[in-house]
Amino acid sequence: MKITANNPNRKSWLKVKENSDFPIQNIPFGVFITKDDIITIGSRIGDFAIDLGALHQLGYFNGIPLTDDIFLQDNLNDFIADGRKTWRLVRNRIADIFDVTNGELRDNPSHKEKIIFRMDEVEMLLPVSVGDYTDFYASKEHATNVGSLFRDPENALFPNWLQIPIGYHGRSSSIIPSGTPIRRPLGQSKPPEGSTTPGFGPSKLLDFELEMAFITTVSNHLGERIPIDEAEDYIFGLVQFNDWSARDIQAWEYVPLGPFLGKNFASTISPWIVTLDALEPFRVENPKQDPKPLPYLQHDGKGSFDIHLQAAIQPEGEKETVVANSNFKYMYWTMAQQLAHHTVNGCPVNSGDMMGSGTISGPTKDSYGSMLELTWRGQNPIKMSDGTERKFINDNDTVIMRAYCQNDDVRIGFGECVGKVLPAKE
Repeated sequence: MKITANNPNRKSWLKVKENSDFPIQNIPFGVFITKDDIITIGSRIGDFAIDLGALHQLGYFNGIPLTDDIFLQDNLNDFIADGRKTWRLVRNRIADIFDVTNGELRDNPSHKEKIIFRMDEVEMLLPVSVGDYTDFYASKEHATNVGSLFRDPENALFPNWLQIPIGYHGRSSSIIPSGTPIRRPLGQSKPPEGSTTPGFGPSKLLDFELEMAFITTVSNHLGERIPIDEAEDYIFGLVQFNDWSARDIQAWEYVPLGPFLGKNFASTISPWIVTLDALEPFRVENPKQDPKPLPYLQHDGKGSFDIHLQAAIQPEGEKETVVANSNFKYMYWTMAQQLAHHTVNGCPVNSGDMMGSGTISGPTKDSYGSMLELTWRGQNPIKMSDGTERKFINDNDTVIMRAYCQNDDVRIGFGECVGKVLPAKE
């Protein structure tokens, strides 16, 4: 089925600012609460939120097989479970409804009043109920940097890293939408020199991790696996992802089972899910992989995406300072490889599950995706616009992440992924 919503020449009758993340070619999906305290599934064009529940009730999706309540829910899980054919039909229809040449809704004031809201009239919520969350470790540059910092730089990567997409299962209960403040976590840290008693208190090495995450649909039963050439059929779309990390807590706890309290206190996502269909024009060649992966991880074609990423730190009451510019295309392991590997042992994946990419670092120092790397474990502090310095994240700092794709025809973005750090509750 053709993706007509991606037509780069299409214009909307809704006003869209130049360089908006949300032109009519985007049509992301999310969940918001209106000023009348109604929770609904929606989409966005420009600075307008579109109530898909009202749009459906008023008959604009006639001919598409949808249940009456598909958009009258507090998460997208059931809609995502309907599969790619439904996603594409709905997204194409929304593009047609809001096309500048279509007056069906444009010229109906009473319907517009029920369907269209300004973004400042709604509050964004988590778009999905995340049943399971997996975080990968799939950027070669990031893994090499971390391995060099904590081990022998000559052997920065463990032998398995180039053979499998490394990952771990995280905590879904602390995944929060953009704008939600986080508390600096408490925990144990490595014992000071000459002592066997660990330290305890607020993390002193709080960090961000510049990531993307993909959302899956129902894909396989227990004991079945997803072939790599079918993996993308089960990926609904992506969000930007800040997987906050307490480096000092993590350094003490991670042997032998990996991340725990240093990672599960908060993970922030951007609230709009940008579909894989919308990102189709921004595919790029996969990174060269040497050694060649095992057959179940081999795939042809373009499975990587050119998504520009940015991280900034804003001290309270001051201007922000951009500290990193990276790109999703730097990922060594693709999303299809991650999903194929995740299920090769028969692990079932469900609608609304989330898979984090792992920190995305590029080849240059300004493209590193964490303060751990950017300051090289605090040895090279970054100067803020107000003259202060940062080795890691301070209390009352706000971390702002942005992600977008752009070519000669269109820009598709994710909005902002924002989190302010509040002092620990001791």
